[in-house]
Amino acid sequence: MTTWVFCEEHSGNASAASLELATKARSWGGEVKAFYVGPGSDTAYQALGAHGVSQIHRLDAGDRLPSASAAAALAELVGADDLVLFGMDKTDRDVAGRLSARLGCTVLSNAVDVDPSGDQVTVTNEILGGTMRVVTAATSRPVLVVARPKAFPAEPGNAASPDVIAVEAPDVGHAGAAVVLEQHVEESEGPDLGAAAIVVSGGRGMGGADEKWEPVVKLASLLGGAVGATRAVVDAGWVPYALQVGQTGKTVKPSVYIACGISGAMQHVVGMKDSGTIIAINKDPEAPIFSVADLGVVGDVHKVLPALIEALEGR
Repeated sequence: MTTWVFCEEHSGNASAASLELATKARSWGGEVKAFYVGPGSDTAYQALGAHGVSQIHRLDAGDRLPSASAAAALAELVGADDLVLFGMDKTDRDVAGRLSARLGCTVLSNAVDVDPSGDQVTVTNEILGGTMRVVTAATSRPVLVVARPKAFPAEPGNAASPDVIAVEAPDVGHAGAAVVLEQHVEESEGPDLGAAAIVVSGGRGMGGADEKWEPVVKLASLLGGAVGATRAVVDAGWVPYALQVGQTGKTVKPSVYIACGISGAMQHVVGMKDSGTIIAINKDPEAPIFSVADLGVVGDVHKVLPALIEALEGR
């Protein structure tokens, strides 16, 4: 069995999801190949090789949306007994769905674990906001799996330089006609939310934007961490969507997660519950966030945060 890892290039780098998936696939001991979408870079190739990929098949779609041509090209490469791993980025999921239709096989999504060691590939996923786990056995091949972010750690373990093979973009007709005219990168300050070791998140309990939200930003800055937010905060327009943590936002796994004025709705908790140490600040002692917190502070966030910031500034 060959394990394929889907990888879309981001600013000359391999996607974070592809490195996580390659690390997991490497642990099985079989051959690991990557299907790579983008112009290509030595940096990305070396990173994939270091995480266990021995061969890279690269497709450069140019200025066209890549999903249709990527699915068509990948369908020609995947063997009957192979396993194909995708992350949850938009292109990953788009290609997974199109590949499923082309190969006539199902997609097992939202995976937090994958085990191909037995006669069948088994996939574990979480339901009900992460409160229960379900194990599904794939009864047919090939197997397509979409894994949750941070489900597996990205750990380099090889020093191999993978072979890179160029793949021609197949003609997919009207499905591949869409062209990317412009790209806009949202500017951000501080550490990347998905990779930060410390995350300070605010919820609706912060009370508003601007000066009411400022303590969250200030605390994150003092700790060298990233700022996060709940969906309610994003929907209210206090902060950009890029800062949302949760089921429909980003999944984070920092060493320390500080939840400020967050009640602990299931949609939010599923995106941060695997953090190393969770510290919750909420004036409601019955708030659900305390059920997942390692340390809980029952108090007014508008009094607790300024005191904490003052103590940090005085050190």
